[in-house]
Amino acid sequence: MSGYGEVDAWLAKLRECKPLEESEIRALTDKAREILTHETNVQPVLCPVTVCGDVHGQFHDLVELFRIGGECPDTNYLFMGDYVDRGYYSVETVTYLVALKVRFPERITILRGNHESRQITQVYGFYDECLRKYGNTNVWTWFTDLFDYFPLTALVENQIFSLHGGLSPNVDTLDAIRTLDRVQEVPHEGPMCDLLWSDPDDRTGWGISPRGAGFTFGHDVSKAFNERNGLRLVSRAHQLVMDGYNWSHERNVVTIFSAPNYCYRCGNQAAIMELDDTITQTFLQFEPAPRRGEPHVTRRTPEYFL
Repeated sequence: MSGYGEVDAWLAKLRECKPLEESEIRALTDKAREILTHETNVQPVLCPVTVCGDVHGQFHDLVELFRIGGECPDTNYLFMGDYVDRGYYSVETVTYLVALKVRFPERITILRGNHESRQITQVYGFYDECLRKYGNTNVWTWFTDLFDYFPLTALVENQIFSLHGGLSPNVDTLDAIRTLDRVQEVPHEGPMCDLLWSDPDDRTGWGISPRGAGFTFGHDVSKAFNERNGLRLVSRAHQLVMDGYNWSHERNVVTIFSAPNYCYRCGNQAAIMELDDTITQTFLQFEPAPRRGEPHVTRRTPEYFL
């Protein structure tokens, strides 16, 4: 693909936390859609790779993540969704990750999270931020249209199944996920919804999720899923964990959360998971980056807490 000079200029501008022009966003999302159309619902990923959880518009902390983990393309990355909402720089954050995808398509994989949705972004910040920064909803429309093309899950070396939320009672195999039509708004129920919304739980079996979407699933569910599909591990994001990562279900599941001091008030560490050539895990934890131009007094966040 030609035109890398243009994308490099966009990346340099974004590194300064400066949003692109509206026309540049249009060109970027068009390029990204061409690439993402060819990716699958269970996108294969090779090691070495560094796996990341929620970022939620905390742009300076994303820059810190790359400082800790290594810059793309020197380090390969797999992001498990939730790039927008809650933080002050959702526009810059998602634009930067999409620009990296366009510039280095083989080096970075960006999955869909439950916040990569028209409905959720209208409530939790991204829609309002686009309106404030551009004066209209075009940028929001182009990005939310693009979100429909993001892969739902990834499979690292056929051994680690990565996704935003969790498992679904409607999905027993990876092949069942491969057959889903993902190019749509996140549904309110069904397997696609569950993959982006579900959470592991201390109880056995399936439970009703307090989130109002997806399910809770017990250690028996994840163990059976991993055995049936020849998997070593499910890696997922979606839940705030105070150390940035958390093992559960007898180490069949790991949760990774990459937004430190979430919502500028939670006091949590963030983490990323490095997988080397032998698929050995190393967790790198990090604190919030120094703040520039963000209010010290936080906004009250809604009770619904992702």
